[in-house]
Amino acid sequence: MNFIETRGNDGSRPSSVSFSQAILSPMSSFGGIYVPESLPELGEAFLRAHLDSDYKTLARAVLDAFGLDIEPAVIARALDLYDGFDDPAHPVPVVRVRQDLFVTELYHGPTRAFKDMALQPFGVILSSLAQARDEQYLILAATSGDTGPATLETFKDRANVKVACLYPDGGTSDVQRLQMVTEDAANLKVIGIHGDFDDAQSALKTLLSSDTFRARLRERHTHLSAANSVNFGRIIFQQIYHIHSYLELVRQAAITIGDKVYLNVPSGNFGNALGGYYAMKMGLPVEKILISSNSNNVLTELIRSGRYDLRDRKVIATSSPAMDILKSSNVERVLYDLFGAQRTRELMAELDEKKVYRLTGEELDSLQAVFTADYADDAEVDAYIRDTFRDDGYLMDPHTATCFKAHASCRDTPLPSIVYSTAEWTKFSPTIAHALTGEDDRHDIDALKSISATASTPIPPMIEALFDRPVVQDTIVDKQDIEREVLAFI
Repeated sequence: MNFIETRGNDGSRPSSVSFSQAILSPMSSFGGIYVPESLPELGEAFLRAHLDSDYKTLARAVLDAFGLDIEPAVIARALDLYDGFDDPAHPVPVVRVRQDLFVTELYHGPTRAFKDMALQPFGVILSSLAQARDEQYLILAATSGDTGPATLETFKDRANVKVACLYPDGGTSDVQRLQMVTEDAANLKVIGIHGDFDDAQSALKTLLSSDTFRARLRERHTHLSAANSVNFGRIIFQQIYHIHSYLELVRQAAITIGDKVYLNVPSGNFGNALGGYYAMKMGLPVEKILISSNSNNVLTELIRSGRYDLRDRKVIATSSPAMDILKSSNVERVLYDLFGAQRTRELMAELDEKKVYRLTGEELDSLQAVFTADYADDAEVDAYIRDTFRDDGYLMDPHTATCFKAHASCRDTPLPSIVYSTAEWTKFSPTIAHALTGEDDRHDIDALKSISATASTPIPPMIEALFDRPVVQDTIVDKQDIEREVLAFI
């Protein structure tokens, strides 16, 4: 399968590229990104064939359907990393919380967040490609809290790869920050910036698109790639758990194959939702995809009104910081799929130049045929965390809690809803401790101990150990100094 460009071709690049080319160099013409030229059919026959498959078997089958130009042995090594999750036989548990609400727990990997689902195998594949080509790569990552730790974890000490990870100073939880700044592998560089995640992501895209920056890297015999979900190497793994979750509901006798469900996704950069969208396009029986946001509700506005408006808006710091994002990169891939390259290029140019675009009425109808949306503010998030623990005995993080609002407000029919829990409670413990007990813990370690006692659940060893590890990555710079800092690292 080949990959093509969301904003069309500028004549200086190939009209289509292989999967390996798309992940090694993820930015395309006119500042666009890559999408599959077509999608495989994974309908009822595929689902029935994999009703008894374990997660790795299902993953291999999905990847095989895409016809990737990656050696089977490399894919096998990549998927074997799921054996390092809490339960190798069941790396992605699906838990029934209520009669019609199921939670897919995507956080049982080494960094306790859903980014491990894609980045663990992605690191093996990209490093293997670099070694096979005898090339050196710089991997850029911008994080609102979870991409960074997962990227550093998967690439640490891997051959032919260096990583520069950007994060907003003060914009992550203590645990997320410690997961990054205590990494001491020689091929990793962590850079805090004065700004928010949108600033970090904008800097990443600028560097990825900069001919001057690439030339400076070439002088250092280094190529450039990215670990954010602009890279389809992330997205391809994020389709698999949507299919797995559906099959789990069948195995739990909640549905039969062919029944429709809602996919309920806490969404910041839209990669998780895009994985569900592609799974739906490939044949997964989905009624609609519910997009759950926090007070940075630009996605809610887009899906309800057709207007993506960043004018006079600034990122609001919330208790669900991984969704404190205004410019969601993967919406572009949905625009391309619905409206084509020319219209996508027009809309993205308007967003870049005017900070706003508007869909036509017909375009909005097409978007709303697939998506619906709502958002929860911090007070509502607190209430959902507290009430769900009290009434259902289920402990969840603030991002997952936003989905409970959408579950209540966005379903047109009483079909089961699959909520995607993107982070373990340990990643945002002060918020959860406050929701459960009303206390305000200034430091994560105090909140972790409080929750552990209240919920009678242990603190995972890899989280508890963070507080005894020395900080070795203490660089914090202004946005204009990022390129200089990265080049100094290389």
